[in-house]
Amino acid sequence: MSTTTAAATRAAAATARGPQAHPIHPDHTPTGQLSFGVFFQGVNSSTIWRLPESGDQVAFESFESLARTAERGTFAAFFLGEGLRLREHRGVPFELDVAGRPDAQTLLAALAAVTERIGLVATQNTTYNDPADLARRLQTLDLISGGRAGWNIVTTDNAWTGENFRRGGYLDHADRYTHAEAFVDIAEQLWRGEQVSHDGDHYGVRAQGDLPRSAQGQPVLFQAGASPAGQDFAARTADVIFSPHGTLEAAIEFRRSIVERTVAAGRDPSAVKILPGAEIVLAPTEREAEEKVRWVRDLQVGPEQAIALLEQYWGRDLSAFDPEGPLPDVPPEVTESGVTRGAGFQFAQAEELTRSWRAEAAEKGQSILEFAREKSGSRRGSFTGSYDAVADRLLEFARLGAIDGLNITPWLIPSGLDDIVDHLIPRLQDRGVYPAEYAGSTLRENLGLPPR
Repeated sequence: MSTTTAAATRAAAATARGPQAHPIHPDHTPTGQLSFGVFFQGVNSSTIWRLPESGDQVAFESFESLARTAERGTFAAFFLGEGLRLREHRGVPFELDVAGRPDAQTLLAALAAVTERIGLVATQNTTYNDPADLARRLQTLDLISGGRAGWNIVTTDNAWTGENFRRGGYLDHADRYTHAEAFVDIAEQLWRGEQVSHDGDHYGVRAQGDLPRSAQGQPVLFQAGASPAGQDFAARTADVIFSPHGTLEAAIEFRRSIVERTVAAGRDPSAVKILPGAEIVLAPTEREAEEKVRWVRDLQVGPEQAIALLEQYWGRDLSAFDPEGPLPDVPPEVTESGVTRGAGFQFAQAEELTRSWRAEAAEKGQSILEFAREKSGSRRGSFTGSYDAVADRLLEFARLGAIDGLNITPWLIPSGLDDIVDHLIPRLQDRGVYPAEYAGSTLRENLGLPPR
């Protein structure tokens, strides 16, 4: 039996076991198709920047090379993360991380000129932007790219970021999505060419949409909130939602939650596509893949990074501790971590957390370095293994309708997509779950979304 036939047989059996007995939602029909996006985060703890083949994180060549490879692999979208302030560690810029990122929309406008089909998605914050100005810039990108623009809508309420804008923490945490929804509503009115008159708690707008609509109508709206409030916001407004759910069971539960919320919002049950964030590490065999994952983790988290990771939760200088030794036996100096290194490093009740970490590491016989590497890898969804094993796993996700694709963070820039494009995607195409060519010229067409 061929590999493809065997995979199809396993997928059919999985389908018979899964959605027939436990349907995600009676009105949700899986497409059985996957779309990929590539996420150029810039500032993050997973991309390896210290290999000889690592690209420059601010050089246009790095972005262009990655985008061209993704387009060769029929990726639907190229995503740029954006941060509004340098990450810090214990009050100073964090030198072990990448220091800064170019402006997303400026860079995507440049990429529009050297690509043809791939979507161009900018992460843009609703808290510290003006709605009329941001809407016009996004619509401009949509027009010059021929209908390929997307907006990853994010919210911020912390005073640390707000200090850049002389606003501090002016927005209450509970109000961040209410504020964002009004912001998006104004943008969509302007994209339709309407006259806007808005008076809100934080800003007023008197504006008139002055640009023609693009080939896809308006930019595709992405959203990444996994909290109940974030899911509700996505269900009401978004076209695509990111999620952190890497296991099949968690992905199915998240899909069920989004479908139920989308239906409650009066939208089609399949209106919101789900693309979990993921890291993919591949090799020809399972044994080679295991060795490669260990090598990647060693490069992602070295001794200095391991100590710095623990310091974020202990809230104190741990440089005297041996990375090859046990976790620190001293109590933390904070009860709740801050936001200076980004949302991924926040965790409440540090005393309880550090106590449980010490117990976990002791039980596993792990050093600080071993523990940090394991924790760093577990924070992101991973698809690792042989080319065929990962293809079979993704086939099951697609057939069950758990996800609509992946938003992939490469562990190396700019060559981190090569294995995916050259070895994984052909296997997914053979299994009938990944497009052999672009469906159209717009991002909406290539994500299977209607014009809006």
